Amino acid sequence: MVGLRLVSPGNSPHLPAMSDTLKTRLHRKALTWAVALIAGAAAMVLALLLLLFPALERVYLNQLGSREASTLGLAVEGLNGSLRRFEALPGLIAERPDLARALRDPSDTALIDRVNADLRRTAEEVGLSDIFLIDPDGLTIAASNHWKELSFVGQNFAYRPYFTLALAGQQGRFFALGTTSGERGYFFAEAVRDTTGIVGVLAVKFTVDAFEAAWRDGTNDIIVQDDAGVIFMASRPDWHFRSLGPLSDAARDAIEATKKYPMDQLLPLQITQQPFDERFRHLSITGDDGQTERFIVQSQMIPEAGWQVSLLTPTEQAWTRAMGTVALTALLLLLVGLIATVVIQRRMQLQERIRAALSMQEELEHRVTRRTAELKEANRLITQEVEERRAAETLLRQTQTELIQAGKLAALGQMAAALSHEFNQPLAAVKSFARNAAAYLDRGQPDKVRQNVGMIDDMADRLAAISTHLRNFARRPGEKTEPILLNRALDSALIILEPKMRASGCRVDRGTIDGEIWVLGGQVRLQQVFVNLLSNAVDAMSDQTDPLIDLSIDLENNRVHVSVRDRGTGMTDAEIAQLFDPFFTTKEPGKGMGLGLSISYNIVRDFGGTLEGRNHPDGGAVFTVSLTLAEAPSMAAAE
Repeated sequence: MVGLRLVSPGNSPHLPAMSDTLKTRLHRKALTWAVALIAGAAAMVLALLLLLFPALERVYLNQLGSREASTLGLAVEGLNGSLRRFEALPGLIAERPDLARALRDPSDTALIDRVNADLRRTAEEVGLSDIFLIDPDGLTIAASNHWKELSFVGQNFAYRPYFTLALAGQQGRFFALGTTSGERGYFFAEAVRDTTGIVGVLAVKFTVDAFEAAWRDGTNDIIVQDDAGVIFMASRPDWHFRSLGPLSDAARDAIEATKKYPMDQLLPLQITQQPFDERFRHLSITGDDGQTERFIVQSQMIPEAGWQVSLLTPTEQAWTRAMGTVALTALLLLLVGLIATVVIQRRMQLQERIRAALSMQEELEHRVTRRTAELKEANRLITQEVEERRAAETLLRQTQTELIQAGKLAALGQMAAALSHEFNQPLAAVKSFARNAAAYLDRGQPDKVRQNVGMIDDMADRLAAISTHLRNFARRPGEKTEPILLNRALDSALIILEPKMRASGCRVDRGTIDGEIWVLGGQVRLQQVFVNLLSNAVDAMSDQTDPLIDLSIDLENNRVHVSVRDRGTGMTDAEIAQLFDPFFTTKEPGKGMGLGLSISYNIVRDFGGTLEGRNHPDGGAVFTVSLTLAEAPSMAAAE
């Protein structure tokens, strides 16, 4: 082999004066400067976004407040509707003749009893908390709650503004905490008249607890303040009788005179607030535990009652959206910077290669006449190397083809194993049902023959469903997740395994299920999970004389847990760690392929549930399937 003699750049007048090492250093320095420039630009843009973060958060707060404005409107309309519904009732009830007669002669016990019963019946029919009749001195002589321990009868309400207004011939309106019942409510009152004039007052009361219970179901908080600024209704009970600022002495005196609220609870909340725009304002509330919450607040008045209804929307959502926007922008900038860095680096590498090629070409051109022989030898060696590379490339392509084919065969083998495992149980059931049908046919029992043939038809449908499931096992399953009946899946699994259990003498201690239990899942796939778990439990007790499986169902919040426990030898820690790995099995060779638990685990996970396996403290293994409870579908949806 003839080698090439290299000439150093310092000895050749034809080579550039600058060495390759110096060029490389300059290129790396230029690359460093380019990367620094890109990083600086990205940092400047990110800093600008952080500076604009308050404005971005403000935009999201405005959108959040506008979106929740309808919630405030619904709350106000609900309160207005109740006020309009009950405001005319006192006047209508006050026209009853028995009321005036009772006020003129309160000693007539039979009349008073009749009025009490009439008021109680009216309160129950129209949905009022209380209806009570007051004489001109403020003493209650009859009430719908006369039978209760804390009855209004005998109580004097002369200090209440609704009584004084009604006694003066006006409609009385007042919201207060009941001094007798201890319940908050709104009072309407009208004068009771006869031919001589006003002889007393009829008052009605409705409570507001139902409104607050409905408000607590939402993501916002709602408060209602009276004309003094006291919060008398709120979605949070700990805000009752608090205020957003100190109360004036006049307001406190008026509240104390009318016994409107408990004076010891009239404490201001620890707040800071500032305007946001013409519709909203910022509000921060520090609770008794020291935690501070931030809200965007919008308010609406109910002029007839003098109430101000405010909707407090937490600002965390807007802050999270703004921070997400900044984070996403930062990631995009980082990605663009990385791409630009790679492009610049590749471009400089290409330029270095081009310069190196040109330098080599210039050197060869000046030495071609003197080194023809060496170049021929070099060309021969290069030709040989090219042939070797071609041969290596051909071998590589052949190897790649063989690897692809091997991968296909492996996938085909895995699918065949899965089909064999999944079809084994239903085929055994079909065979058993066919034998039963033949036996019943010999006995002349066509009904039972028809029943077994129907079960065989069901198993055929099940095999088709399992085939569809296994065909889609490598991708997202096609069967949608929907409310299904858990009872039916368990019953079907037990029917499929009934021949196997009967042959092994295995019994199932099944817990009692109260009514139908609906869960989110797929009927066929969930049935297959229980078939696999029950079948494994039977196999785990193959050496026992009286095998027993415990099948229990527990409900917890919105989850249902189905546990299958065997009385076998249990599992080691190493086996538990590999339970759900494909092709891992603790059974003897030829009795299991290790696919059942792996497939079951993926099925349950597709349903949004979990599958766990552990040892029971009293012996044996327990596998628990946890699924999400669902509402039973309506008849129209089922059809």
